[in-house]
Amino acid sequence: MARRYLNELGFTSQGKGPSFLAAEFLTHSPAMAKHSNQAGPAIQPAHPSTVRAFQRRLIAWYQQHGRDLPWRRTRDPYAILVSEIMLQQTQVSRAMLYYERFLTRYPTVEELAHADEGEVRETWEGLGYYNRARNLQRASQEILAKHEGRFPKTHEDLTALPGIGDYTAGAVRSFAFHQDAAILDTNAARVLTRFFALPPEQQTNRFLWSVARRVTPAGQAHVFNQAIMDLGATICVARTPRCAICPVKIRCRTVQERRKVRNKERS
Repeated sequence: MARRYLNELGFTSQGKGPSFLAAEFLTHSPAMAKHSNQAGPAIQPAHPSTVRAFQRRLIAWYQQHGRDLPWRRTRDPYAILVSEIMLQQTQVSRAMLYYERFLTRYPTVEELAHADEGEVRETWEGLGYYNRARNLQRASQEILAKHEGRFPKTHEDLTALPGIGDYTAGAVRSFAFHQDAAILDTNAARVLTRFFALPPEQQTNRFLWSVARRVTPAGQAHVFNQAIMDLGATICVARTPRCAICPVKIRCRTVQERRKVRNKERS
């Protein structure tokens, strides 16, 4: 089972090994579930000391090695929303080419809401998936019509806007308003799955959201969320993870299990 699962996580190995997710690490914490409708009860994915070490090491690494991206230099919720919508199904390097140009053309919610739809599409041209631009403009229009131009701050109000789901709502809440909101994108999900060695049956959207909420540190979500996405994008990558330089490798259960398998093969 261990070999098969390591292969699923992007590692290669020979031989067999035991299952490595003990039930003691999957205790439910009902108190954590009350502040989100994204999933069920929050999960305690590991001993609290392991979670704290994960948080500390990840944030410390990000503060030294985090990517300098233009949307990380602002707390304007509109600018952050523009970046998050652009990053849906688009690589960071490509989104950077359009981000500042779009904001120069439409610097505020009001200007985008009142813009000609054809001109908005023209400005978006080259990014593809034009429904994103349409939803972004519709969201701006709803912010004017239903929120008097004030950017909504709650999960419920944000996800009621066109084109905004749980991840984008969490990103806006944490990055713009510094709220204790978790995020879960492909990169974050990969990091959590590997670090806590979640078996296939627990790699569901519902379960992973619960783990994400549990490990997001209070008061530091805006930093932690950027850090976990950067780790997944630059080190804990899908095909060839760079475990040798990973800041959390000491506590990573997948790395530990891979080491056990190799030691067993050599014995």
